[in-house]
Amino acid sequence: MIVASDKHERFNEAQSPTWQRQLSSAIRDPHELCQRLGLSEAWLPGARKGHQLFEVCVPDAYLSRIAHATPDDPLLRQVLPLGNEAVSAIGYVTDPLEEAEHRPARGLIHKYSGRVLLIASPNCAINCRYCFRRHFPYSDNSPSRAEWQDALQYLRDDPSIHEAILSGGDPLAANDRQLAWLVGELEKIPHLKRLRIHTRLPVVIPDRVDSALLDWLGTTRLQKVMVLHINHANEIDQAVIDACTRLKAAGVTLLNQSVLLRDINDDVETLATLSERLFEAGVLPYYLHVLDPVQGAAHFDVPDDEARTLVTQLREHLPGFLMPRLVREVPGEASKTPL
Repeated sequence: MIVASDKHERFNEAQSPTWQRQLSSAIRDPHELCQRLGLSEAWLPGARKGHQLFEVCVPDAYLSRIAHATPDDPLLRQVLPLGNEAVSAIGYVTDPLEEAEHRPARGLIHKYSGRVLLIASPNCAINCRYCFRRHFPYSDNSPSRAEWQDALQYLRDDPSIHEAILSGGDPLAANDRQLAWLVGELEKIPHLKRLRIHTRLPVVIPDRVDSALLDWLGTTRLQKVMVLHINHANEIDQAVIDACTRLKAAGVTLLNQSVLLRDINDDVETLATLSERLFEAGVLPYYLHVLDPVQGAAHFDVPDDEARTLVTQLREHLPGFLMPRLVREVPGEASKTPL
């Protein structure tokens, strides 16, 4: 028999958006991840060790693009925990970008002139093993509506700020009611011109780009830029292309940033194919980041000299407008540092 509270919970689940149901059912156990993908039991001890340091989170929509029983699949390597994550490496730290030094208000990071970053959600739809914020203190940077007022007042008081960047976690992991409210508050600040959203959700759960999202995003007075995070062409299936089409129809400029990752996209053919596939989806390559030295991710590193050589070779295969800019984020610098 279903008790009243169970009926209420099931009703709410049935009424929640498709993307939220997909997110709530994401794989959050390393044994299930290995089992679903037909991986040998030999991978499980390392997966469990890495999971203890940074939890697994992989939604089915992304899992469906990973090759079965293929440990070196480039999408799997981005999300499968490994024992290597417990190995200490010189120079790899918990706050590689020194963001703790640039938080004038809860949920707000101000590093660069003219723009600020707002932690719109502490949650992600997928936990990438190389994430530079895998140790970020989200509990100290997840404002309520009342607590957002300090950050909003900071923006109001600084007319040099022209762009608000929604980040996280993943900002689109927040519900549309909350996001519409926050963007509505930003719209009231006259010197703000642009809204930028850094997100992976339209890639890992394309159904996130639904009518509720497009309603508030399509009507804001702010110029809209969405920076997706795609590292490999295999991440772009027809559902992702359709999501990008819906975003472009709402007046959103779509860019992509990738991270150069060992044994995932560290060759010319893979990077060239990614740029071509992005353009087919209506997305322009923007940045190719070298790895931020975050503790637990040293096994993904590609040395700067090798990265420069790859990009030099990549120019022989792509037109200039499909070339991402190779950069590193250096703490204390006024902008990204080209390599």
